[in-house]
Amino acid sequence: MHLSPPTRRRLAAFRANRRGWWSLRIFLALFGLSLFAECIANDRPLVIHYEGHWFFPVLQDYAEDAFGSDFMPIEADFTDPMLADTIAKKGWMLWPPIPYRYNTLSKDLPVPAPAPPSWNNLLGTDDQARDVLARVIYGFRLSVLFGFTLTIISSVIGIAAGAIQGFKGGLTDLLFQRFIEIWSGMPQLYLLIILGAMITPGFWVLLVFLLLFSWMSLTGVVRAEFLRGRNLEYVRAAKALGVSDLAVMWRHILPNAMVATLTFLPFTLSGSVTILASLDFLGFGLPPGSPSLGELVSQGKNNLHAPWLGITAFIVLGGLLSMLIFIGEAARDAFDPRKALK
Repeated sequence: MHLSPPTRRRLAAFRANRRGWWSLRIFLALFGLSLFAECIANDRPLVIHYEGHWFFPVLQDYAEDAFGSDFMPIEADFTDPMLADTIAKKGWMLWPPIPYRYNTLSKDLPVPAPAPPSWNNLLGTDDQARDVLARVIYGFRLSVLFGFTLTIISSVIGIAAGAIQGFKGGLTDLLFQRFIEIWSGMPQLYLLIILGAMITPGFWVLLVFLLLFSWMSLTGVVRAEFLRGRNLEYVRAAKALGVSDLAVMWRHILPNAMVATLTFLPFTLSGSVTILASLDFLGFGLPPGSPSLGELVSQGKNNLHAPWLGITAFIVLGGLLSMLIFIGEAARDAFDPRKALK
């Protein structure tokens, strides 16, 4: 792939920041693994070979009577010893490395839940006897996907709003700024409490609610870049030649504005992950039972006699946010002209 000299300099500056470069590699590896959480942590076998037939419970639901007429036509529970013995006599099952989902209850614990780490539960269980490692894997994926979605959509809206403000200027900019000042002063937590009293917050409900306020994070940066760029000579020349305002904004000003904007995206992503964990910790986030890192923090607070819960939550959240911050610092170095030119 042919890369322009500025792009090559930026990539070299990014790699020169070893902390950020390794954080990006580790983050992508962990996120890639979490995308296949169902194949890593699941209470269903990956593959079943029974009487010459192949079954894939991870991808499809099966009834118990598919494995013999002695069973009922209900959804198969592959942890049932009777069903497992029947399949073992005429075939075999391949289980994932962690035989628990985020909501699977661990049976036959040696002590009351929360149980300490053991070979069956490497990070122990929470106070509802659910495997902590499985919840961490699913919670990591959910938090990052929520953060990515919120960051991308809010960035698009914020960039568009800042671009219109900066390019139009005058009364448009003045009215928009007053609206942002009023809107940013709204009590988000109180509004979320009222919303939670009317409906049960879910992934998309929380996303839309937080999107109403998070789009303003990039507006000021983009607005400043467009205010500066609209008076440059090549922009005036393009307008004098009859190029439309939208084309001038898209082709000539936005690329320069994006240089400053891209450096903020990792920090915006870390903020999105943090706010979801905070809402889950306070009980205003995802529905109960969801694989949530914030809920794990809450369990650590409520079960001080089970230190593995708090330690796990601290390491996972602290490690995730640290990696995102290091990636953001490396991106900032990459787009810094003083370092890119070295």
